[in-house]
Parts: sequence; structure tokens; C-alpha cells
Amino acid sequence: MTEGAPVERAVLLVAHVGRPDAVEAAREAAERLLEAGLAVHATEVEAKALELPDVQVVAGDEAASEGCELALVLGGDGTLLRAAELARDPGIPLLGVNLGHVGFLAEAEREELGGLISRVVARDYTVEERMTIDVTVQVGGEQVASTWALNEASVEKAARDRMLEVVAEVDGRPLSRWGCDGVVCATPTGSTAYAFSAGGPVVWPEVEALLMIPISAHALFSRPIVVSPSSRLAVEVQSDTPEGVLWVDGRRTWPLPAGARVEVCRGGIPVQLARLHQAPFTDRLVRKFELPVRGWRGAAAFRRDQ
Repeated sequence: MTEGAPVERAVLLVAHVGRPDAVEAAREAAERLLEAGLAVHATEVEAKALELPDVQVVAGDEAASEGCELALVLGGDGTLLRAAELARDPGIPLLGVNLGHVGFLAEAEREELGGLISRVVARDYTVEERMTIDVTVQVGGEQVASTWALNEASVEKAARDRMLEVVAEVDGRPLSRWGCDGVVCATPTGSTAYAFSAGGPVVWPEVEALLMIPISAHALFSRPIVVSPSSRLAVEVQSDTPEGVLWVDGRRTWPLPAGARVEVCRGGIPVQLARLHQAPFTDRLVRKFELPVRGWRGAAAFRRDQ
């Protein structure tokens, strides 16, 4: 490279290649970025689906984000969670375009794609950090797995016909024994995902905390709990119970034999999310879940006070 020459700007493109609308949107995004003078990187899976000659194909997930300033993600929350696996370690932000159902982590809808690309080119966005969790699995006192999650780690029963017997632990002390379908350990970001479906509380993303939510527990005390981000959660699969299974962000899984122990703590590396809008989280919650707010008079009262 010639001294003083501008550094090439590049964007990683991640799309749900199983959906024709996502492939079409990804092609449009790639063409617009290339026209603006930015390089477009894609994994072999995306590149094959897009069939664009100027897209730079990256072999191997570990190198996917190398040299990129942002990951543009087209799909639902599942696609964004896959992109997080590519973008977390190098620390590049994720910018999601929702082509799924709820798309809680996405920042824009399909019809906003043109304006979104213009703002990417102009670097007209902010970046916020989202807390992650680190997860380990121990069997017989030996660590057999280590991973991380943006949303949640869930210990679940593997057999439909029997409950899973577990003991939950917080900061090295036993909390309760549950016969249950499972236990979800989640981040504030994950509070609107599986944890929400399991009956957990919605936690605003700027709140730093860890959540533990039992699923269909047969116990007197089976309430969701919210603890300090410095706490350490653990779920022990009891020796007299069928085998369980660990799911991480609904994407990665490990078997949990009787006696297995799953530990969860605050993650060492956060995930970066690019934001185009500064709307409060309350507005996102209302819009994504289509919550009924008819009859609210706060806006009129606010205007009168100004």
C-alpha cells in the first residue's frame, strides 16, 4: 500500500440465505455498498447465494470480520445471533435489517434499506455495547465445554416423558431444587427472547444484571430471579434424573449427563450493536410486541408543560 493512501473500507454481509427475500435484500445492499466504493465481504455460504462477482469471499468464520468496520445483517434475530459469532471477538458492530417476525435486535425494516446504506456509508450511526454471558459445563469435576451467549443459556430436559431434576445455585450457595422442564440463564438482551416466553421479566438493556428463570417448575418457590452482573449462577443436573441438554442462544448444544454442572457468569467480551435511532427502549418494546397503549395522555400533558 502506498504511504498516505486511504484504507479500504469494508462491510461484512450476513444474510438468511434460506429466504428469497433476504437474498434479494442482500444483493441490493451489496450493490449499493459497492457503488459507494466500499468493499463487501461475505462467507462462502452468503457469497454463493448472492452470486455477485465483486463480493470478497472469506474462507472460515474466524477471518470473516477481518478488516471490516461493520456487519450488515439481513434476516431475523436468529441470523443476527449467527452474525454475533462472527463479529464479537473482533469488536465490530452489528446492524440488523429485520426480515423475520419480531426482529427485536434489528435496527431497521426492509423498506428502510436504501436510507440505511447511505448512513452506513456516512458512518452516521452510534454503537452500544450489549452484555454477554460466559458459560462452562463440568462433568465429574472436569470442564468439558466453554462457550458464550448474547441472549441465554438454557438447561433443558432431553426426554419428553420425565422432568429434569436440578439444583439452582447463586454465588456458591444453593437456592432451590426444581423438578422442571428446564432453567434459562439470560442477559438483559435475552430477557425479550426465550426468557420472556418462559415468564421472565423484561429488563431494559442498559441495566446490567443476570436472570435465572425456571421453566414449568414443580416447586413452591419457582419465581424468576434477577441478580447482580458480578454474580455467578449454576445449575446442577441431579444424579437421579434423565440426561439433560444445554442450548446456547438456540444455536449451539451440549449433552448434560446426570451430575453435570453448568456455570454462568458475565461475559468477558460484549457484543456491539449499531443504532440508527435514539428512540427509548419503551418505544421499541411497544412497536415490536404491538402493545396496546391507546388512551395514553402523557404526550398531551408533556406538551402542556413545555
